[in-house]
Amino acid sequence: MTTKPKAKKFRIRRSATAAAEQGDARPDAATARPVPGPDRAEFAQAGAAQSDQAAPRAGNAAARDQAAPGPQPGPTSASATGPDAGARSAAGTNAADPAATPRSGQLSSAAETAASTDIDAIKQEGLTGRQLRLARRVAQKHDLPATSDYDAVRLLRLRGIDPFKRANMLELVVPEGQKSGVPAKTAPSDTAKPQTLPQTVPAGDRPVPSTETLSPAERRNREIQSIQRDIARRRRRKMALLGVRLSAFVLLPTLLAGIYFYTIATPMYSSKSEFLVLKADSTGSSGFGGLLSGTQFATSQDSIAVQAYLQSKVAMRRLDEEAGFRAHFSQDWIDPIQRLEPGASNDDAYKIYKRNVKIGYDPTEGVVRLEVSAAEPEVAAEFSRRLISYAQENVNHLSEQKRADQVGDAEDALELAEQQRRDAQAELVRLQQQGAVLDPEGVIASLRSQINTFELQLQQKRLELAALKDNLRPNQAKVEGTAADIKRLETLIFELNERMTDASQGENSLASLSVKIQMAQADLATRDMMLQSALQQVEQTRMEANRQVRYLTTAVEPVPADTPSYPRKFENTILAFLIFSGIYLMCALTASILREQVSS
Repeated sequence: MTTKPKAKKFRIRRSATAAAEQGDARPDAATARPVPGPDRAEFAQAGAAQSDQAAPRAGNAAARDQAAPGPQPGPTSASATGPDAGARSAAGTNAADPAATPRSGQLSSAAETAASTDIDAIKQEGLTGRQLRLARRVAQKHDLPATSDYDAVRLLRLRGIDPFKRANMLELVVPEGQKSGVPAKTAPSDTAKPQTLPQTVPAGDRPVPSTETLSPAERRNREIQSIQRDIARRRRRKMALLGVRLSAFVLLPTLLAGIYFYTIATPMYSSKSEFLVLKADSTGSSGFGGLLSGTQFATSQDSIAVQAYLQSKVAMRRLDEEAGFRAHFSQDWIDPIQRLEPGASNDDAYKIYKRNVKIGYDPTEGVVRLEVSAAEPEVAAEFSRRLISYAQENVNHLSEQKRADQVGDAEDALELAEQQRRDAQAELVRLQQQGAVLDPEGVIASLRSQINTFELQLQQKRLELAALKDNLRPNQAKVEGTAADIKRLETLIFELNERMTDASQGENSLASLSVKIQMAQADLATRDMMLQSALQQVEQTRMEANRQVRYLTTAVEPVPADTPSYPRKFENTILAFLIFSGIYLMCALTASILREQVSS
C-alpha cells in the first residue's frame, strides 16, 4: 500500500515545519527581552503588521501569535540562543510562508502549542471572573484578537501589558468622542504613530533567558507573600499615620492643657458653707398643713428662690459694690484665662462670677450649699459671708411680704363686715322711726288679745240674758241692763276689729312695717355673724403669719482654706484627654462615613 510512505513523508515535513516555527519563535524571544517601554510596544506592532501581511486569512490567530514578540514559555525557551540561531530564524521565516507549509489549516504549529500551554498556565493561576472580564476589556481597547478571557490575558502579557494595574483600569474610561460606536481602527487620528520595524540589539547586551522554571503553586505562594508584605507595609503606614493624627489632635492638646494646669494656672482657694431656710414652730397648726410644717418641703420654694437670687446679676453687682469682686479678679498676677480685664462688661464679669460662685440645693435634706472661689483664701471667705447675708435679707423680705399680704386681706374683710353691720342697724332704726311704733307686732298682738277678751265677756252676757229670759217673770231691770252690756261689748269689739283692719292695710300699715322691721333685724343679725367671722379670720391670719416667718440659719460657717482647691491638675488633665479623644473620634467617624458615601 502507498499510505505508509506518504505518512512518513508527511511526518518529516511536519517535524521540519515545527522546527522552523520554533526557530522563528526563539530569536523573537531572545530579542524581545531587552526592549523596554514604548520600544517594546512598537516592536510588537511592527511584528504584528509583518505577520498580518505574510500570514493567510485562514490562520489569523496562529499567525498573530507567531508575529507577537516576547518570551514563549515552555521547554523551548531555554534553547533560544546558540550558534544555529540564524538558521532557525530563517527556517521560521520560511515556515510563515503558506506555500512551504502543507495542509496549514489541519496542523498545529509550535506557536499554537505554546499558546495552549500558556493558557493552561494562566488557568492554574486562579484568576477571578472580575480579573478575566477586565483583561478582556483591556484586550479590546488595544485591539487584540482574543478568542477567550484567558487568551486575552496571554496576548496582553505578550505585548508587555499588565491588565490588572490600576492605570490600565483607569484607561478603560474613554472620552465621549470614542463612545459614539466608531471602531478604534477606523477613527481618524492625526497623532497616530507610524509603523516601525524592530530594532537590532547587540549580541553582547542580549540577556540570557533564565533556566529556572517555577511551578504555578510556587508562583502563587510568591504572589501571596508579596501581597502579605504589601498588606503589612500598608498596615504599618496606616498605623504610623494614625499615631501622627492622635499625637497632633489628642496628645499635643492634652500636653498643652497639662502644662497650663501644672505651671500656668493660678491656684484658687474655695470657701464652703451650708445654710437652711426654716420657718417658725407651728404647734397650733392642724390638718395637711400641720403635716408639712417643720419639714424641708415647707420651705423648698423659698430655698429655690434664694438660690436663684444668689446666682443672679443683682447679687453679683451688690457683691462688686460692697466687696470689690471685679477688682479682685482683675489683678495682674492672675493667669489670662481666669483674669478679668479692667474694662470688661458686666456680662464678662458675670461669667467669672458663675465660674467661681457655685450654689446648689439638695431637696432631700433642704440644705443649700455654697462654694466661693477666689485667688486669696480670706477674700473667698469674705465673699461667702457677704452672700449669706444677702440671702438672709432676701428670705426676710420674702416672708415679710407674704405675711403683710395675708394680714392685709383679713383686715380689709373685717372693715367691710363692720361697715355692712352699721348700715343694717341704721336701716332698722329708720324703719322703727318711720311708723312711730317701736314694736308693731306687739301692738297687733295687744289688739288681738283685747278682742278675744271682749268676745268672751260678750258670750257671758248673752248667756246671762238668755237665763233671765227663761224665767216666767224676769227682772226687767236686769234684762235691760244685760242687753245694754251686750250692745256695748259688741260696739267695742267692732271698733277693735276696725282698728285691726286699718293696721293690716295700706303702705304704712302695721303689717308691712312689721315685715320690714323683721327683714332689717334679720339683716342685722347676718351682719353680726359676718363681723364675728371676720374678727376670727383676722386673728387666725395673724397667728398663721407669725407661724410662717422664714429665717435663715447657717449650718456651716465659711472658713479660709489653707491649700488651693483649684485647679485639680491630674483630674483636669485626664478630663482634657477624654474631651479631645471624643472630639477626634467623632470627627474621624464623620469623615469615614462621608468618605464611604462619596466613594459609593
